[in-house]
Amino acid sequence: MELIDTHTHLDFPDFDSDRREVLAHSRQLGVRRMVVLGVYQQNWQRVWDLVQGDDSLFAAFGLHPVYLDEHRPADLTELGDWLSRLQGHRQVCAVGEIGLDFFLEHLHRERQQNLFEAQLKLAADFQLPALLHVRRSHAAVIATLKRMRVPRGGIIHAFAGSYEEAREYIKLGFKLGLGGAATWPQALRMHKVLGQLPLDAVVLETDSPDMAPAMYPGQRNSPQHLPDICTALAERMGISPSRLAETSTRNACELFNW
Repeated sequence: MELIDTHTHLDFPDFDSDRREVLAHSRQLGVRRMVVLGVYQQNWQRVWDLVQGDDSLFAAFGLHPVYLDEHRPADLTELGDWLSRLQGHRQVCAVGEIGLDFFLEHLHRERQQNLFEAQLKLAADFQLPALLHVRRSHAAVIATLKRMRVPRGGIIHAFAGSYEEAREYIKLGFKLGLGGAATWPQALRMHKVLGQLPLDAVVLETDSPDMAPAMYPGQRNSPQHLPDICTALAERMGISPSRLAETSTRNACELFNW
């Protein structure tokens, strides 16, 4: 199987002791490309340094809503500067991780919304896909995307919404990122939704080092787990792992123009 991990945080310290081994083993298992997402200004350079050392890695830069209180007003300007400076580079693939998080009640919603919209505008201006964090905020995100169209679409990371929400995202040009959380036994609603999703709207991800799949409970997640995630999701979807791998890989390549 040839796979693409569309959402990782391989720059995080969790991988400092064995990052090279993880990457090598992941490739041996068929994970050919991996996207590493920036989440705040302080880790963009680390992300970029990492991908520059490996042709199979691709970078996305963004200001994650969970780190809202750490972001400074100047960071948004600097994000635009980064995207301008690196425009057209083959290893810059998206704006992300950005979005709305209404699960954490201390995060100011209006500030989140303003930051989200400003970054969607950057995605549109630089003709890049947007990689979205959506937690208890589907209605607000869908409403925003209807108002602010992103020409290249993007991915709804760790999609866990309803079939109706999935349809809305697909109509707006977005793919649905499926990973470890959808394999958890308690994800009963998601198990029902999986079988209804059109295959041309699905991409695979790990969110490494977080969201380990059911077969690796409590462990550090890794791109090495993507083949097992693919197999578990394919079973839920009633298709073969090879078909899910082939389709999800093709979808990711189309989205990122690879």
